[in-house]
Amino acid sequence: MNTPRLPGLAAGACCLSLLVAHATAIAGPLGDRLRARLEGQPSPAQTTEPDLDEGMEAFRASGRLPTGVVRLADRAYGPHSAQRYDVYLPSRRPMQTMPIIVMVHGGGWAHGDKAHAPVVDNKVRRWIPRNVALVSVNYPMLPETPPLEQARHVARALASVQRDAPSWGGDPRQVVLMGHSAGAHLVALLTAHPAFTQAEGALPWLGTVSLDSAAFDVVAVMSGRHLALYDRAFGTARSDWVAASPLHQLTRMAAPMLAVCSSRRADACPQARSFAAAIPSDAPEMHILPVPLSHGDINATLGKPGSYTDAVERSIEGLPGWSVRLSGEPSRR
Repeated sequence: MNTPRLPGLAAGACCLSLLVAHATAIAGPLGDRLRARLEGQPSPAQTTEPDLDEGMEAFRASGRLPTGVVRLADRAYGPHSAQRYDVYLPSRRPMQTMPIIVMVHGGGWAHGDKAHAPVVDNKVRRWIPRNVALVSVNYPMLPETPPLEQARHVARALASVQRDAPSWGGDPRQVVLMGHSAGAHLVALLTAHPAFTQAEGALPWLGTVSLDSAAFDVVAVMSGRHLALYDRAFGTARSDWVAASPLHQLTRMAAPMLAVCSSRRADACPQARSFAAAIPSDAPEMHILPVPLSHGDINATLGKPGSYTDAVERSIEGLPGWSVRLSGEPSRR
């Protein structure tokens, strides 16, 4: 059936294309604000952590698990109702133990869920057929639990996953810790200050992937112009900012890190570079990957075929101890 064209649609699309092109050509804060307005995103001058996960369709709600994938749902790592994680596995288990990617969702430290589609869909479709387990973690959030305590919950989840992994074929020593937005801040904090994970009994992990955090330096964020969500998360006391700031808590890096940052934002990549500059020369490396994607697409499109997914996978494949090839066609065995 042919869909009728709405009057003025072509002209409107043309005008929008011209506006986007014009915004792209404008440098500096004005261009940033115009591009953000056209893309429906908060202005980079006003925000660093937009909440784009809330309300998205989920595997759990729709029952759309891909063929060949099974889920172990709501594994408990504590008594709180939010202390749960889901494990995604191939229905035919490989002969060898599987590497594990532990994913921590975002949502401004106050929203989000482990089963939201941008958190898991494309990652499951890409990595489970390649015999990599994906674990997606929930954790208590604001207003009940501030970010520093959230990081400790994530550390408990990591330790629980590592203890539980042999029962479903995972390798507890072959783990990559990944997070998006607020979750990226949490995994960066754990990586910068390994005492958090050690206190919960977690084993060392191979590497960390931070997906578009602009809160590596919480003190700098709170000292400048910022959204109210940061006040709700970090309060007004500088001591609390320092305690939850990966840069200020940096002792020694627990693992190598890849920081993916949106080149469409004015804050994420500079924050990542400031953190990288503070890492001691004898510590594990940190690499920065700027990509021309929105904050939400950095999460939602990871796993879709393309140069962005390829770059993240090359970084993971290069970690000492990682045993599975992520790129190319999945194994048919």
